[in-house]
Amino acid sequence: MDEALHFRRPSFLRPQSSKPVCPLHRLPNTPSPLSKNALNRPPTLATKGLSVSTRAPVSLLDLPLKSSSLPQDRSFPFREKMLYLESFGIDLFPLVSDHPPIVSASLADLRSAIDFLVSLGFSSRDLRRMCGMCPEILTIGGPSAFSPVITFLLREAGVQGSDLRRVISRRPRLLVSDVAIRLRPTLYFLQMLGIKNTARHAHLLSCSVEDKLIPRLEFLQSVGFSSREARSMAKRFPQIFCYSIKENLQPKFRFCVGEMGREMRELKGFPQYFSFSLEKKIRPRHLACKENGVFLQLPALLKPSDEEFWQRLEVCVCSSPPLRRSPLWSEGLNDDYL
Repeated sequence: MDEALHFRRPSFLRPQSSKPVCPLHRLPNTPSPLSKNALNRPPTLATKGLSVSTRAPVSLLDLPLKSSSLPQDRSFPFREKMLYLESFGIDLFPLVSDHPPIVSASLADLRSAIDFLVSLGFSSRDLRRMCGMCPEILTIGGPSAFSPVITFLLREAGVQGSDLRRVISRRPRLLVSDVAIRLRPTLYFLQMLGIKNTARHAHLLSCSVEDKLIPRLEFLQSVGFSSREARSMAKRFPQIFCYSIKENLQPKFRFCVGEMGREMRELKGFPQYFSFSLEKKIRPRHLACKENGVFLQLPALLKPSDEEFWQRLEVCVCSSPPLRRSPLWSEGLNDDYL
């Protein structure tokens, strides 16, 4: 290959002329402005397309040292954050997997968030639980982001100062919810449903009206309840907004009206039915009553403790069924239960 290879070299290694350097080339008689400096330069060995200076290598000791040129331990800030959070019993690694932006958060941001929460009275145990539920509270911005939420909860949502810690501990996502976009619209929606004591259900304020509240009402209407009945059930039991439609409301409704043979008016009067476990409480107690020929209204079936339920079931088994004119009679009593 006859073509010369060109390398990018420092200025002190670059030839002064664009022409290839040749050892037989005669210098012109007329001195140039750089001729004197050129005479003081060390000789240069030249090859085709490449010249190499015999100048002694520059020692690193002769160069000025700059802090930016030295290698830095980038893991040191991460270790600082890890040790700081560990002082409160908070494990950083699970938080990183759930919320990666915490890696780029500064130690100052973490300190400001933790200090603010501690000033509200939260213990290390509370902080561990809250960060596990919502690690975003460590990176949202600290006091500047928390203060508008605290003000909203106290002044608009009606949360008492003595209950503030309990409300936030139950639903730490409140602290990372925007007041204008999320908290205030949800508050107005709950008030529109007729839920007056919104402070008692302040944990719902971080829920989206469009994505969570309205779909639950639409589900109740889709299974046969009227719009008014659906709103009445939500007003009676606002906790229904917290349950998954696919994993909770739908299978429990099918079991109630299907296998249990209950009427929808029972669910309308006792929407708390959806708060009980289907596999651990609803199904076992229903089967026990069915095997012993006993019929119990939903509140009497589900609200008592296990000990109270079995005692009540034993009393019902050992006694005769009530007469139709008795207040203990229920229309649900039929030949299958007698």
